[in-house]
Amino acid sequence: MGKGDKKSTRGKIWRGSYGKTRNKKTNRSHEPKKIEKKSA
Repeated sequence: MGKGDKKSTRGKIWRGSYGKTRNKKTNRSHEPKKIEKKSA
């Protein structure tokens, strides 16, 4: 358990990888909505 451990959160942060213990934050509900511009 530590920086060298592939499965621990600290190890994932240290390596810069993602997985089950360190998920990428992807919320589909909080995506910016596209605003349509009305031409004058």
